[in-house]
Amino acid sequence: MWFGGNTAVVPVGGDLVLAVSTESHQRWLEQTFGAAVREAAAEASGGAAGVRFVVDAELFNAPAAVSPKAVESEVELHGSAKAFPKPTRTLFGDEIPPPPSPRSRKPKPAGDDAPLAANRPGRRWKTLGDFVVGACNRVAHASALSAADDPGDCANPLVIHGPVGTGKTHLLEGVYAGLRKKHPDARPTFLTAEEFTTRFVQACRFDRQSQFRRQVRDCSALLLDDLHFLAGKPGSQKEFIQTLDALIADGKQVVVTTDCHPRLADELMPELVDRLLGGAVWPVQPPDDETRLDILRKKATAGTPAIPEGVLKYLARNLKGNVRELEGAVNGVRHFARVTGRTVDQQLAREALGDLLRHTVRAITVEDVDAAVCAVLRLGKGTLQSKARSWAVSHPRMIATYLARKHTAATYGEIAKHFGVKTHSTAVAAEKKVRGWLQKGEALALGDRKWDVKDLLDRVERELQR
Repeated sequence: MWFGGNTAVVPVGGDLVLAVSTESHQRWLEQTFGAAVREAAAEASGGAAGVRFVVDAELFNAPAAVSPKAVESEVELHGSAKAFPKPTRTLFGDEIPPPPSPRSRKPKPAGDDAPLAANRPGRRWKTLGDFVVGACNRVAHASALSAADDPGDCANPLVIHGPVGTGKTHLLEGVYAGLRKKHPDARPTFLTAEEFTTRFVQACRFDRQSQFRRQVRDCSALLLDDLHFLAGKPGSQKEFIQTLDALIADGKQVVVTTDCHPRLADELMPELVDRLLGGAVWPVQPPDDETRLDILRKKATAGTPAIPEGVLKYLARNLKGNVRELEGAVNGVRHFARVTGRTVDQQLAREALGDLLRHTVRAITVEDVDAAVCAVLRLGKGTLQSKARSWAVSHPRMIATYLARKHTAATYGEIAKHFGVKTHSTAVAAEKKVRGWLQKGEALALGDRKWDVKDLLDRVERELQR
């Protein structure tokens, strides 16, 4: 309302100049939004951009466009953008439309007319057939196949969670592509949580909630990526809860991805977490050695030069990162070989990926975490597997569970089995408990001393790196 069509955003050197038409408008913007504008400019420019507000009424009445450089020069010389129209780009590269006429000052909502992600032309969708299946993602992949084959008849909602770069979005796109292929008459909707929030806010602003709800509910299936974006946004969460209830009541499939188990997402509303747990929640973990090798083989089949099997096995052994890191390694080796004109071998791979290989951390197991916690707290071997429920044992076991989730690819079930607890939900609760201790800065009395939880975790992590 206050910036659209009423301000000119002019980059001048490393600073940002906001030109307005009247002095009262300038005072209002600077007093009301000055701090927010400066914070946004600093974030977008890495902290280097200063912000100035200037008055120039003629700027909004100029009939012809000129280059941003000419505007910059005028502001540098005279402190205003006099006699020049609005620039075509801001400091951040965004296109700026020409200022509207007085009769068309009312802003037009973008949410209703902008195409959904699924309707954007030219987008290439990943398929479930292209997904590399391994022990780290087998159940999630099978559930995605079921959702694509029999939408609404399988677990609903289906929640897929895991760290960055483990294939969550690939599975979600694969469900969408499978629905379009196997059910030509179906109308699935693919949205990111950011798009859902943006459209909902626009709908509320322009009193078009009914149109928004038709968009997200009149579909055969809703596929929502990055659900964790809704954390801390109660309005969007309430709207999504209502959408979820409406779709499931109509027998329509809902699949969402998120970066952690719903129980661990403290900023999600309990009502939303409860509904997500009513379906199926499956993890996708970082790839194990065998899956990494399969991924590298698949990435190496397309393109030249060819990468020998021995080099792929070397990379699978030494790279412990996610799928994007493996894909980047393949691209890096190929590019280095083309630039140097050499044949791809293990020596070339070491040279091409020297920095990446040097920063690769050795794989840590649950047993390693167990031993490190016992070493730091001077506990006997096997103490954390005992049935004792005293704080002297249960609290270190919670610490070990938290670190096992952080540093290993073990599932909750595997961690629970190692420490001899009843079910994986006990491991989930233990991890959440330690997260709460960290947020509150609490201390624990263990052994003959009192430990700050953060200091204890740091000490155990240093022990793990030995």
